[in-house]
Amino acid sequence: MTDLHVTLSKTFTDFFESKKSGGILLIFCTFISLIAANSSFGPTYQNFWHTNVAGLSVEHWINDALMAVFFLFVGLELERELYSGELSNFRNALLPIFAAIGGIFAPALIHFALNVDMPTQAGIGIPMATDIAFALGVLALLGRQIPASLKVFLTALAVMDDFGAIALIALFYTEQLSLVYLLSALSVFAVLVVLNRTFRVMLMFPYLLGGTLMWFFMFKSGVHATVAGVLLAFAIPFSAKIEDEYSPSYRLEHYLHKPVAFIILPVFALANTGVLIHSGWQQDLLSANSAGIIAGLIFGKPLGITFLSFLAVALGMCTLPPGLTWRHIFGAGLLGGIGFTMSIFITNLAFTGNANVINASKMAILLASISAGLLGFLWLRFCSRITTP
Repeated sequence: MTDLHVTLSKTFTDFFESKKSGGILLIFCTFISLIAANSSFGPTYQNFWHTNVAGLSVEHWINDALMAVFFLFVGLELERELYSGELSNFRNALLPIFAAIGGIFAPALIHFALNVDMPTQAGIGIPMATDIAFALGVLALLGRQIPASLKVFLTALAVMDDFGAIALIALFYTEQLSLVYLLSALSVFAVLVVLNRTFRVMLMFPYLLGGTLMWFFMFKSGVHATVAGVLLAFAIPFSAKIEDEYSPSYRLEHYLHKPVAFIILPVFALANTGVLIHSGWQQDLLSANSAGIIAGLIFGKPLGITFLSFLAVALGMCTLPPGLTWRHIFGAGLLGGIGFTMSIFITNLAFTGNANVINASKMAILLASISAGLLGFLWLRFCSRITTP
């Protein structure tokens, strides 16, 4: 008996639909950015993103401020999954957790092996990430041919994957650390947690105001400011009751669905995917860094996700969800190789100031993500024809 007609919650359905449409818009904005960057007005296009506004470039505001809102949304997704979603039941959560661990470490090991003791070793985190919007967008193209449980599995996997990327950013992509500002940011977080846990303040305003202040302190601390978005998500009151529209966390996640999918991520794509395609660009793909990114995303992701999932099931720690086969898990692993947003984001942190390496890394990310998406689509289309138990 398959799981093709599982009834999904309204929250998950809205989330899935926004990711599907947002993924299509992301593709469109990426093409626009590539065309603009390599056209006759390419220098003007690039200079616009480096225009100084209130002490920071437009690109900097996007990557530090707008993306903090994106990370807030990711944090709210993770919170929902932990309290009332696929990750709320420990045994159910183990499979996507193990899958995410495999999908993080296998690509990282591949990149590390190719770049150890080289300046590009800092790019180890680039192939570790999965783009939820693109991955779910590909699943949406397959429609009813795939089990609903695969959508849930891939969502939980991608959310945990993003959590791993966030931890990586906080721990290893930190500039000179200011303990005063960091402690100030953590103090604001502590106050917000007290408002939530002790006083049960359900108004949204105090949390958003405190989150803004926490972002400022985090920005000044040297830890990437987007981490403040994730901390804020876990400070906002959440109700484990399914579809509790009175929960501030539920309401904020609902409000952010469309702005994140249709404004923030498309703007991020426009600002960060203007890759310059120069003569001899193919040679850049042969560099150790580019090879590590491509191999990590296309091969490391599916192998790591499938192997650790298989190991967890073989050891009796968890079971495959109803309707899924190992072919589905491998297909999800292929889609996990769509790095895009998070991979580009980490690229900017890893190689700050090295425009050539950043440009080559983004080209590798784009090609690897397109390849992973196409392979995942074709694999799952073939897999869906097989009758599942």
